[in-house]
Amino acid sequence: MQPIAIQRILGILLMLFSITMLPPIFVSLIYEDGGRAAFAAAFLLTFSTGLVCWLPVHRSRRELRLRDGFLVVVLFWTVLGLFGALPLALHDDLGMSFTDAAFESISGLTTTGATVITGLDQLPHSILYYRQQLQWLGGMGIIVLAVAILPMLGIGGMQLYRAETPGPMKDSKLTPRITETAKALWYIYLGLTVMCALGYWLAGMNGFDAIGHSFSTIAIGGFSTHDASIGFFDSTLIEAVAILFMLLAGMNFALHFIAWRSFSVVVYLKDSEARFYLGLLLFIALITSAYLYFSGNISNPMEAVEHALFQTVSIGTTTGFTTTGYATWPGLLPVLLLFVSFVGGCAGSTGGGMKVIRFILLLKQGFRELSRLVHPSAQIPVKIGNKAMPDRVINSVWGFFSAYVALFVIIMLILMALGMDQVTAFSAVAACMNNLGPGLGDVAAHYGDIGDVAKWVLCFAMLLGRLEIFTLLVLLTPMFWRK
Repeated sequence: MQPIAIQRILGILLMLFSITMLPPIFVSLIYEDGGRAAFAAAFLLTFSTGLVCWLPVHRSRRELRLRDGFLVVVLFWTVLGLFGALPLALHDDLGMSFTDAAFESISGLTTTGATVITGLDQLPHSILYYRQQLQWLGGMGIIVLAVAILPMLGIGGMQLYRAETPGPMKDSKLTPRITETAKALWYIYLGLTVMCALGYWLAGMNGFDAIGHSFSTIAIGGFSTHDASIGFFDSTLIEAVAILFMLLAGMNFALHFIAWRSFSVVVYLKDSEARFYLGLLLFIALITSAYLYFSGNISNPMEAVEHALFQTVSIGTTTGFTTTGYATWPGLLPVLLLFVSFVGGCAGSTGGGMKVIRFILLLKQGFRELSRLVHPSAQIPVKIGNKAMPDRVINSVWGFFSAYVALFVIIMLILMALGMDQVTAFSAVAACMNNLGPGLGDVAAHYGDIGDVAKWVLCFAMLLGRLEIFTLLVLLTPMFWRK
């Protein structure tokens, strides 16, 4: 363990994060909404804290070890979430407690999209912008951005990259150097954001809404500038833009990089994870539209298809946008859609959930065990495409799945012990661990009515989901702290 190196990195990253509180000040000046004082105070507090951490150890040049990388990632996401709450807690017009502000901040940075705020249409523009910006920064991961910058400051980044990036195969890189990999990811991320904003603007959104919703769409976050979310615009064209970019953001960004470099879309069709991802969402959308139509809930078949496709893609990619209250849909639909969020997006995407590649490996391993019952001596490899997966990958997937289920049950029981009913507790844990946002029952619209202790428990669930469980869980094991 290198405490001096960890302290130095935290100081630098906090100072960098404080800069992100400056754009809302300009937004406040443009719209004259009176929010600049809260953001200015939050900027000074965050920058000063980072400076105090950095100054005593700024001459240190110790290299991070892998163990240090895990600790920095967890500490930074926790500290970042708390400092990100400062503008919300300090803003006089909001009147938010620190617990509510921290919940909103952590929800934004983890791209969960669960909110405790109502009356979004009346909020100051600076606050609305800040919420969207939090999700955009958290989408690809501030740590990955820092990986591109920290080497210039004499700090290695591979340990941070392995601890932060989503998916079971973390050692693969798009380029030979980790710095170039981080830059490539951010160029793609920024490019998709710009194209999404232009798409929304051309489809009829004003500039402010287009930028804000492009942030949360590409980050697969789900925060909106309106209480009615995407349904506020009542536009099929806007919904089509949202569906397209939610699908793109839910795919592995390495595929986008390869497709851009080769000027070909064939790479998407050849990727087994992308095919399964698109096929699963299409299958669920067909079931949902048929159920909505034949149950009599929606009499117009085209309207049923439109609502079903949007909600399936939004919830399946763990974005969390809504055009209608899916929690009130009939029969199995609300729970079916919630279960799709457990699969989530592809590895290497901004999506939440367990990731498509893990789900595929779980299915293939299950079929392999069935085959071994019939042919006990057979050597049956588990393949993704034409590549056989090493047993350590299969074992890590099963380990992840078992840890996920165990933690899910424990957190759900804690929430029920705090007074939640079964439906609310189950959906709240699912929505937060999968970084989805909207749940069922008492958390279908917002999380403002649940208790403070429950909110902190769900903040922990959001962090578990964003850091894919093991990054956070490893810190709770005695062996991590042994020399």
